[in-house]
Amino acid sequence: MPAAIDVLLTHSNHLYYDRKQVEKMQPYPPLETLWAAAVLREAGVRVGVCDVTFESPEARIEEYLETYRPRMVVVCEDDFNFLSKMCLTRNRELAFWIGNQARSRGIPAAAHGSDSSDHAREYLHAGFQYVLIGEAEDTLRELATGKPVPEIAGLAYRGECGDPKYNPPRRLRTNLDALPLPARDLVDLEPYRDAWRSAHGYFSLNMVSSRGCPHRCNWCAKPIWGDNYHVRSAQLFAEELLCVKRRCRPDHIWFADDIFALSGQWTLQFADAVASLGARIPFKMQSRCDLMTRPTVGALAKAGCQEVWMGAESGSQKILDAMEKGIRVESISHARQNLGRHGIRACFFLQFGYPGETWEDIQATIRMVRENKPDDIGVSVSYPLPGTRFHQMVSAQIGPKANWTESGDLAMMFRGTYSSEFYRALAAALHLEVRQPDAAEAIREAWDCVYELEGGVARPAAVASCGSC
Repeated sequence: MPAAIDVLLTHSNHLYYDRKQVEKMQPYPPLETLWAAAVLREAGVRVGVCDVTFESPEARIEEYLETYRPRMVVVCEDDFNFLSKMCLTRNRELAFWIGNQARSRGIPAAAHGSDSSDHAREYLHAGFQYVLIGEAEDTLRELATGKPVPEIAGLAYRGECGDPKYNPPRRLRTNLDALPLPARDLVDLEPYRDAWRSAHGYFSLNMVSSRGCPHRCNWCAKPIWGDNYHVRSAQLFAEELLCVKRRCRPDHIWFADDIFALSGQWTLQFADAVASLGARIPFKMQSRCDLMTRPTVGALAKAGCQEVWMGAESGSQKILDAMEKGIRVESISHARQNLGRHGIRACFFLQFGYPGETWEDIQATIRMVRENKPDDIGVSVSYPLPGTRFHQMVSAQIGPKANWTESGDLAMMFRGTYSSEFYRALAAALHLEVRQPDAAEAIREAWDCVYELEGGVARPAAVASCGSC
């Protein structure tokens, strides 16, 4: 940390505010925060990072403000972390607290992230002088280096009378290869290494090769990049992987792209570059079922892929079509088979509660899981976020609770077919069946709970095909 700081960067994702994330214990450094720091440092700005992932955020922020007296504080959320994209209320509360702490000391504060991009007015009223809407780095660099505020694209700010003002949007960066590498040296990686090795026996670190996703699932919020997609060159990304391997010594990598391996040709080039450089590290990633073709999966295996998370969402074609997912149910099975041929773990994201989903659609998803036997699943309920067509569809039904408090909330925020309690029981039963298939009695009891909450109409169909029951 430099002796004097011009800009102090921080974030609001504190691990211990989220019970589910504490149980998982898979923390990652705030990648976008570190990317913004690298861009500022490249521009000659003295920058520091206050990482609140593990320590008491209030005490740590106050310590940094008193010690370094920066001339600007920026709450820069990690655009590559799904927790930031979910706009959890506890994180928003912490961000507001940081903004007020800065303002009380006469330090202007700026905010960036999915939530602040969607709710700039609320952040400005909560104590922030500026909100960086959309992609952050160039907007922040211009703000930190003294460009006149009215001339900075992508910026919202408080006017002289306190009224919000909005500058024109900023065009997205198309050449990701021109970006410096994230400033990983500005965070202490040892607490992450210790947490991972204590919980899992290895240390995983995060990287990103691309920004955005061109697909248009109607429930997916995209306040930062919209439907745009840009990717770094396969060669340069493989070189960064080698650099991370040598400098940070991870045992494993999480490629946190919204969609990794979008291009089969890029994936083949990446695998070749990794092999020629000796940069191979075991990794996991997320992508789409219809992208997991035999050639692409073969290249991923060559590059070191161990696990792929895919948005299967539902076993009902009716629901997939309603979501505008753009895949067929059969592609889920094909992807699972292709990954299995190379010994790559195939994991499904599932989503229940979408408008129009019936008990029959839920059963179709249960059957799809049992037939494909994924290595793991992540279960959620449909979550309406601003800016999506799904949000527009259900906005009139959303009450005062418009965001989850933490990632394990699993609350329905519109009038679904069933209650939040039913979907929580469903998630628990399906997780148990996939993760502990030998726990026959516990699985039976879990499905009994689902049956009781469903109303008892279709109990046999709910449990009869479970091989453990």
